[in-house]
Amino acid sequence: MKLNPPLLALAAGAFGIGVTEFAPMGLLPVIATDLGVSIPTAGLLISAYALGVMLGAPLMTLTTGRVPRRALLIGLVAIFTLGNLLSAISTDYNTLLIARVITSLNHGAFFGVGSIVAASLVPPNRQAGAVAAMFMGLTIATVLGVPLSTWAGDVLGWRASFWAIAAIGLIVMIALRLTLPKLPAPTDSNPLAELKVLGRGPVLSALVLTVIGSSAMFTVFTYIAPILRDVTHASIGFITAMLVIYGLGLTVGNWLGGKFADKSVDRTLIITLTSLAAILVVFAFIMPFAAPSSVVIFIWGVASFALVPPLQVRVMAAAADAPNLASSVNIGAFNLGNAIGAAVGGAVIAGGLGYPAVAIAGAVSAGLGLALVLILSRKRAPVAASAAC
Repeated sequence: MKLNPPLLALAAGAFGIGVTEFAPMGLLPVIATDLGVSIPTAGLLISAYALGVMLGAPLMTLTTGRVPRRALLIGLVAIFTLGNLLSAISTDYNTLLIARVITSLNHGAFFGVGSIVAASLVPPNRQAGAVAAMFMGLTIATVLGVPLSTWAGDVLGWRASFWAIAAIGLIVMIALRLTLPKLPAPTDSNPLAELKVLGRGPVLSALVLTVIGSSAMFTVFTYIAPILRDVTHASIGFITAMLVIYGLGLTVGNWLGGKFADKSVDRTLIITLTSLAAILVVFAFIMPFAAPSSVVIFIWGVASFALVPPLQVRVMAAAADAPNLASSVNIGAFNLGNAIGAAVGGAVIAGGLGYPAVAIAGAVSAGLGLALVLILSRKRAPVAASAAC
């Protein structure tokens, strides 16, 4: 898809938010050592951010329904910038935890509203691709931002990474102001009616699927740095390289997910979840070996983010008369899966089961997601057949 200036601006915002979401995963050992906490405790910084996204998504969307879209998106990035400034000056674990929650409040609404704006800029048959184009900023964040922040955290200290992320926020605010057109708020916004839409079976099932699918990814990815350090016995240089490899996989997966979801959302989900479960099982056995791990990490990245466009489009389609709220809440669901995955992985580690068991736990989550997609697909088939008759 040919990127236009508004999509580039949205992708820039996605890049900034993506860096702040994923950076602590590469910084986890450094933060834990500096603040004197364990790896599972430091992992709660990931869960706190994710839970903040889940709570902030509906709250911000429902209370800003009448705000013009450009002004709203810029304001959301301002919250992100403030939270990262607070993270940069944090001197203890509790302050950093609070800062991460503040940073997260903008996340769901930005991606939710941004997805609707992106989809409105293209013809209907290209909407999944437009959403994928916006999320490309998120995948680029994993290719460039996360490895760079991991390197900076090791060399300059983890606070330097958050100072840099705050600077990115300022740049993104300027980019949004200069490139996005004036976008009025929806005139038919009805918060109560939108909340009722979330109670529909198809919408709820789509949200549950997002939670399960994302938990499969984050059960393992949250602890990728300590896995590579302690099991693969990798250097910081190798860990940084693997984060780049993983990010490249996410970029490819995001593009493939958008391309194939425009043809069939369910088929894309079935193939991706099957692949993700198989890859994580393989990773559990080969993670002590550097060379094969690098290959698996790339393929794992492809499978992980091929899920995002079809999951987002599925929810938008199920809640067509309340797309802004549903889209934002789906981002919250994605981050609830993030929190659950981080907690599950942390529990596995704290229980002494070892890092390979973390990968198996992620594979189980992917398998549950696959089972749900198959069940939902079979339920819809008779309905479609009846409608055809």
